[in-house]
Amino acid sequence: MARIATTVLHPSGDVAEITALSALPGSFVLSIGDVAQSHVWLNDPASLFYDYVRRIGTAIDCLRLPGQPVTAVHLGAGALTLPRYVQATRPDSEQHVVELEENLVAFVTDRLPLPAGTSLAVHPGDAAERVEALAPFLGGQADLVVSDLYRGITTPPHLTTTAFFRAAARLLAPEGVLVINVADDPGTPALRAQLAQLAPVFDHVLVTGPSTVLQDAEAGNAVIVASCTPRVLEWAPSLRAAGPHPGLVLSSAEGSVLARLG
Repeated sequence: MARIATTVLHPSGDVAEITALSALPGSFVLSIGDVAQSHVWLNDPASLFYDYVRRIGTAIDCLRLPGQPVTAVHLGAGALTLPRYVQATRPDSEQHVVELEENLVAFVTDRLPLPAGTSLAVHPGDAAERVEALAPFLGGQADLVVSDLYRGITTPPHLTTTAFFRAAARLLAPEGVLVINVADDPGTPALRAQLAQLAPVFDHVLVTGPSTVLQDAEAGNAVIVASCTPRVLEWAPSLRAAGPHPGLVLSSAEGSVLARLG
């Protein structure tokens, strides 16, 4: 790997680094505090690398007919992998990103420019506060809210509560979806806790992830797709078919998702 650039983030003081992957020409990784956060194919933003990001990409594909623009809110910027994907697959989409680190987005986009035509508004600050602030002008309009909020390898507890999920839900259009990346330890305690906190807000839930995580309760990432409309449950076959494999998709249409976790 070749280091491209580093910076000290504000307000955390963590060090962010962008490296080029010699084994995968044209691809780059953003690390924060020595933890790899995001992978970007700069010249092919429609290609996704990490398992959980590919699963989120499939959920985005299900939102509307191919190519139709959406309104998306990304909670957590990383290297803007998913905003790049949305622009590449759904040009003219309206996108917003909320990021605690005030200089992260500029650091990333200066070195790894966004695809031409990307419409991305940046909202610096804590996600819980910014979600509340966005509600007056974006409430009821977002087709997609993605929550990928980490400090190191854990999500701050105040960003996994029923109150936070309820505030995020207020941004969603009637058939909009909240998508959450959950990085977990053996036994899936974080996934179980977040599903329990989501239950009072969303009646319809899919969980997709590797079989090792959802069936065998090993450490890894799972993706929650939650909505107030049952239409989201129709996505289960597409999520299963797209993989990555081996994987599982658990649906609330088949009973309690929590009860069927390994």
